Amino acid sequence: MKSWFFPVVLLMALCVAGAFSSATTTHDEWQLMVLGIAQDGGMPHPGCSKPPCSDVYAGRRHAEKVSCIGLVNRTTGAAYMFDATPDFPAQLNALTGGRPPDGIFLTHAHIGHYTGLMYLGKEAMATKNVPVYGTERMLSFLKNNGPWSALIDDARIEPRLLTPDQAVELPGGVRVTPILVPHRDEFSDTVGFLIEGPRRSALFIPDIDKWEKWDHNLRDMADRVDVLLVDGTFSSMSELPGRDIAQVPHPLMIETRALVKGTHAQLWFIHLNHSNPALMDATKDVVHEGQRFQL
Repeated sequence: MKSWFFPVVLLMALCVAGAFSSATTTHDEWQLMVLGIAQDGGMPHPGCSKPPCSDVYAGRRHAEKVSCIGLVNRTTGAAYMFDATPDFPAQLNALTGGRPPDGIFLTHAHIGHYTGLMYLGKEAMATKNVPVYGTERMLSFLKNNGPWSALIDDARIEPRLLTPDQAVELPGGVRVTPILVPHRDEFSDTVGFLIEGPRRSALFIPDIDKWEKWDHNLRDMADRVDVLLVDGTFSSMSELPGRDIAQVPHPLMIETRALVKGTHAQLWFIHLNHSNPALMDATKDVVHEGQRFQL
């Protein structure tokens, strides 16, 4: 047998292994990235003159961007946003370096969750056909109300219909499934998202009225997924002096902790109101901007 045969065979084997490893790595490189953690009004919050807002104004701490997560593949560069917030420019830069995302998934039509779409218009990025995923009510709201309708008419965005409980298959082995949740649905219905990667899965629900109103059982869901990124708006019923907190229902963090205790999923809170003490005390189960989760 010729002396060059074994080196050539070895080289070919290494090339094949390398190609397989590269393909596998592409799938393994999916990550969820936290782009903001605050309730719709952000932090500092308009009209707030107490800590932690006052600490931001005094330069003693950093501001918090509005609740948003990104889905990114570090190998291919594919990137998706979940909600389009008033902090869209900075969040897009953190996710893609500034290029338009490959898609935006909207949860509902409250100001912190869709108004960032304005930056796709002709006054700003003047994008072309950015896919925007929403339920029938969510897309109808955009189509029938300006200035959002101009984004569709000018082909800045491309509406893509989400059907509850039906998965959207993304290139690269990721499935995104919208799940209806009960919320104050004045302009659209509200969904959370089950995000399933090649290795792990996450449930993202930034807004819900109460877990007991949901058609699903949170504890069961927490045994099915690896990561919970869920509504952490309030810690207690006494956070809004002078206002009836029952008029802005959200599950208290202590309630959610009790519901999922002992389950498989790792619990993380997002969408914190500026009044929530967890913003000031480094609570171990509150996400922070820039935090990543492998999928």
